[in-house]
Amino acid sequence: MSMDWLELTGRTAVVTGSGGGIGRATAVSLAQAGCRVALLDRDETTLQDTLAEIRALGGEAVALACDVSDQTRVENAAAQSAAVLGPCDILVNNAGLLRPGPLETLPIAEWNALLAVNLTGYLICAQTFGRQMRDRGKGGTLVHVASIAASHATGFGGAYSVAKAGIVMLSRQLATEWSPHGIRSNAVSPGMIQTPLSQAFYDQPGATEKRAALIPSGRIGQPQDIADTVLFLASPRSEYVNGEEIVVDGGYTRNLMSFIPRAGYDMPADPSRSS
Repeated sequence: MSMDWLELTGRTAVVTGSGGGIGRATAVSLAQAGCRVALLDRDETTLQDTLAEIRALGGEAVALACDVSDQTRVENAAAQSAAVLGPCDILVNNAGLLRPGPLETLPIAEWNALLAVNLTGYLICAQTFGRQMRDRGKGGTLVHVASIAASHATGFGGAYSVAKAGIVMLSRQLATEWSPHGIRSNAVSPGMIQTPLSQAFYDQPGATEKRAALIPSGRIGQPQDIADTVLFLASPRSEYVNGEEIVVDGGYTRNLMSFIPRAGYDMPADPSRSS
C-alpha cells in the first residue's frame, strides 16, 4: 500500500527505544513512509538490528546508543542526528522499562530508576529535540507512547502506572505550551500488546488465550498496531489532533463492564472465539 498519503517523505524522525518491539515497528514504518530516522536505544545490539532492517528496505537511518535519562547523552545524540539527517521534525518518545514491586516495600532507588527513563527521559527528549523544531521555525510533532496503565492502576507494578499517567499529562502540557510554535503533542496508550518487554506475561501456559478472550477484537495486539497509530499522529493527516490520548487496546478497557456478572445480560458464547 502506498504511504504517500501520509506526506511524511523527507522528514526527520527520532524514535527512542527503537531497538525492538513498538519502537522498532515504529521506526521501520516511518522509514517505509519516507522519513529519515534516528534510532535511539541503550542496547547497541538490538539497535543495529533495527538499523539493518531499515537499510535492507532502502531506508535512511542512523543508530545512536543513548540512555534517555542522561541529558548530556541525549544532547549529544541530537547533535549527531541533526548533522547526519537534519533537524528533527518528529519525535516518538517510546523508551521504557518495567520494574515491578509492591509500593509498601519498593526501594526508592527502583522508583527513581523507572521514573528517570519512563517519564523524565520523555521530558529530556522533548526539550532537546523540541529545541530543534523551534529553532527551525517550521513546527513539529511529538508522539509519546504511554499505556492503558496511565488510567488503570497496575497493582504491584512499582512506579509504572504513575510514570505512564505522567506521560499523558506531560503530553497535554507540551501541547498547551508549544502549540504557538506549531508543535503538536499527543499520546498513544497501548494495551495488551505482545512485545519483548511484556513477553514474560505471555510465556505462562494459557496466558495468551486467556488475555485474548477478554479483548473484543479477539486477539493480542502486536507492535505494528501501535506503529500504525503513531504514523497517523506523526503525519499531517492528524493536523487538528493535539493534546489527545489515543487508546489502542482492541477495545479491552471499554469492555470492563462485561466482566461483571449481571443476571439477564450474559452474552451467548461466540463459537468463532473459542480456542
